[in-house]
Amino acid sequence: MRLFWRHGYEGVSIVDLTREIGVAPPSLYAAFGSKAELYREAITRYEETLGGLNLAPVQLATSPAEAVRALLEGAVRAVTDPQFERGCMISSGIVACHPDHASLARDAAVRRNAMRERIAEALRSFAGPDEVGPLARHLAAVLQGISIQARDGSEPTELQEIVEDVVAGVEARLPVGARKQ
Repeated sequence: MRLFWRHGYEGVSIVDLTREIGVAPPSLYAAFGSKAELYREAITRYEETLGGLNLAPVQLATSPAEAVRALLEGAVRAVTDPQFERGCMISSGIVACHPDHASLARDAAVRRNAMRERIAEALRSFAGPDEVGPLARHLAAVLQGISIQARDGSEPTELQEIVEDVVAGVEARLPVGARKQ
């Protein structure tokens, strides 16, 4: 998982994988079938453990801005945690790829869309039906940008500036009294 997270799908070879796992290529193929299937398992493990969105703080928020702040600050902590690779494996593990790997790119897109839907669901109580979809799409784009900037070496304080700008925009667009039930 960490090799794919660090280098992306196409940046990792079978030699890299077998060396890291400590098995011969035939054993890797016997266990996983292909590099692509190992990648799918690695990204699922990432999503289920380290890469899942923690939406609990969002749901505890009392205002739209507080909810967005909780979401984005949690993401900044996650993508800059020094114990792990920087960035988000789902956001950056495979964006552009060789046509032979198009199914992996589609799978990543489905996972990113599912993340956007989870964000929309978490924000439903703060925005009207016409606002929640565009807000979730905007926040998903911001999260992906934060992930890429973290991979590029941005410090948490720099990423916090992005959080502050987005929160200010949400405060202007969805004032505190805008909570929907």
